[in-house]
Amino acid sequence: MSTSWDSQWIARAVLIIAVVFASVWMLWHLLPALAWACVLAIATWPLRQGLARRGIGNTAVATLLTLVLAVVLVLPLIGLGIEAAREGDAIVQWVRDIRQNGLGTPEWLPRLPYLGNTVAVWWQANLAEPEAARALFGRAETSGIFTLTRRLGIEVASRLTLLVFTLLALFFLYRDGPSVMEGARSVARRLFGRPGESLGQNAVAAVRGTVNGLVLVGLVEGVLLGIAYVATGLPHAALLGLATGALATVPFGASLVFVVCALVLLVQSQTTAAIALLVFGSLVVFVADHFVRPILIGSSTHLPFLWVLLGIFGGLETFGLIGLFLGPAIMSVVIAMWREGAA
Repeated sequence: MSTSWDSQWIARAVLIIAVVFASVWMLWHLLPALAWACVLAIATWPLRQGLARRGIGNTAVATLLTLVLAVVLVLPLIGLGIEAAREGDAIVQWVRDIRQNGLGTPEWLPRLPYLGNTVAVWWQANLAEPEAARALFGRAETSGIFTLTRRLGIEVASRLTLLVFTLLALFFLYRDGPSVMEGARSVARRLFGRPGESLGQNAVAAVRGTVNGLVLVGLVEGVLLGIAYVATGLPHAALLGLATGALATVPFGASLVFVVCALVLLVQSQTTAAIALLVFGSLVVFVADHFVRPILIGSSTHLPFLWVLLGIFGGLETFGLIGLFLGPAIMSVVIAMWREGAA
């Protein structure tokens, strides 16, 4: 009897593993969309519950929130595409002008410390004279730099497909989320006992705290630096603010944008504005990264901020952009298991 029960248990375990493996293999290319849908659902779940308590049906709530998030996610992409198309002709004309007339060396360039003279010599040899500029941009064309625009269309189509599946999965998570969560709790209790449910709750709290700490703080950084772009007279300040807010979710992303903007101002001989933008941007990023984000993320995950940073950087390196949110969730589960074992 015991042998028969053991063989049935082994066969059942093998079947479960095989089915799970086959499911993961079949859905491998859609897993990022499912992961993004889970992150968005977890981050906005309090809003979903608030609407449900007002008597709105599950399908209506799911439809409303999915449409709102679709608009929030798609409109900035459309705006970036339109702006890129508008600027494309200007960039092409600018490149043609440089190839025709060259680009003179800025007067301030040799005065830069350390690398100023070296950069000025390179600029004079490769950009100042029309023939040299034509040769430089000719090498760029033959090396394939300009042909990257062809790949851009493929990447955009891939991202749009991912976005469609994300929104589709998000709709069903909003609609059937309570039953899915109850099923997950039951499975966790059967497999891991009572600690299994608490581990899931820690992971959910980590994702929500990371979204608040990265996305919301990043949007505030984008608004503040967007105001700075307007004040310094940069063109397309709203678009630059949007790019700053989006890249602020990635470590050092916001710094990259405002440093490039400061360099543009420096090239235009607006030294005071460039220095002011660098100082203000550095202050905003320093306060956000060293004070605001540790409080928001650490209070939700109950993790020291060092482990939060390890989760963010490790997740970003391993899983890409979605790893920004998966990394801290995984670290919170690991630390919770450690504390459970040490208790």
